[in-house]
Amino acid sequence: MSRILIDTTPLRECPPFRRLWMGQSLAAIGAQLTTMAVALEIHDLTKDPFMVGLVGVFALVPLMIMGLYGGSLIDNFDRRKVALVAATIQWSATLGLALAAWLGFENVWFLYAMVFVQYGANGVNAPARSAIIPRLVKRAQLPAANALNSTTWTVALMIGPLIGAVLVASFGYKVAYSVDALTFTAALYALFRLPSILPMRSDVSPGQPLRGWASVLDGFRFLTTRKNLRMTFFLDLAAMVFAFPIALFPAIADDILGGGKVTVGWLTSFTAMGMVVTLLLSGPLARVRRQGLVVTITVVGWGLSIAGFGVVLMVAGTTNPTSVIWWAFVASGLCLFAAGCFDAVSSVFRNVILQAATPDELRGRLQGIFTVTVAGGPNLGRTVSGGMAKGFAGVSPVPLGLAALVGGGLCVLAVGVLSKITPGFRQYDAENPEP
Repeated sequence: MSRILIDTTPLRECPPFRRLWMGQSLAAIGAQLTTMAVALEIHDLTKDPFMVGLVGVFALVPLMIMGLYGGSLIDNFDRRKVALVAATIQWSATLGLALAAWLGFENVWFLYAMVFVQYGANGVNAPARSAIIPRLVKRAQLPAANALNSTTWTVALMIGPLIGAVLVASFGYKVAYSVDALTFTAALYALFRLPSILPMRSDVSPGQPLRGWASVLDGFRFLTTRKNLRMTFFLDLAAMVFAFPIALFPAIADDILGGGKVTVGWLTSFTAMGMVVTLLLSGPLARVRRQGLVVTITVVGWGLSIAGFGVVLMVAGTTNPTSVIWWAFVASGLCLFAAGCFDAVSSVFRNVILQAATPDELRGRLQGIFTVTVAGGPNLGRTVSGGMAKGFAGVSPVPLGLAALVGGGLCVLAVGVLSKITPGFRQYDAENPEP
């Protein structure tokens, strides 16, 4: 069983990593709770899936700017301090959401503004934490450490939205946002307890650190010469931009499946359930050498699963049910569960490839680009799926289902094109990592 179940060696052997992992575990649940609450509040205020999807734009823009520039800060300053400052800003935005809810202030543009601040700060915090990990654990433990981090994120994705939906339905938005503010203090404490993580700057002369946008461009120049690293970014974008229909969930619950806010929470949680089950059985992943081939296969699996979800919705049709349509609810859950299984494996190996094939002095900048891709892709995907659903309204009786079906198909098509352009990625060997 020890060869099958998730490897917890980094937690046992590295106390700083253990504290970081535990703090982020609680904070991640609160973050997913707030993501769900914001989507539900915007849906309540506008009843427009496009406006819900527009959250992606207000998250993507600051994430791109700060994710890229933050990489320069991470590679030139104490990574612990950079992460701590960014996390404090995130926490302040969450407090703003909670305060507004308690005061009864309901405004869509205020919600967009708080999302803007949160994702801008996360654009620095997330890559800083990722760049810290290879300095805390041994290289041989990177697959295990990334599997543990992915498990944290997926457990949060599984229970956070459901908790958020239940809290909103039972107690309102003020309690939901307040719970997030409380859990985020655990992340601040964990970062505060970390040792100093000073960067290794072998790419610049002593006393003349390369900072600012020039440093960011240096990271991009490195990436342009590393085709395998580029593929990890492109494949993730193919999955998230074309086949990430989460912005449609509130409308799907109202128009097709029934069940209201609780159904929205379950739809989000099904994907995370698949990821959690896969990661808990991730022991064999440490023995996989053809990691590039596995990433390619699992991204195709994600696209097919989302396309299957779209087919279920189209068969169910738009009926505005007053109660849950159970057969469609279960079939949708199975499709999203399968998508989560594929995404879990892809996520672990994309992280491992990036960390193993990037020198330490460039990890902050590459992790910044990675964060823009991983977090920015889904937010752009929200807008794309919302826009497709709105565009298909005039050509299909079930535009929500058609948007998911077409998105999944585009994902598979994009993987095929990318694999044709970079066939060597499928030969990537974990024992001899070539960026």
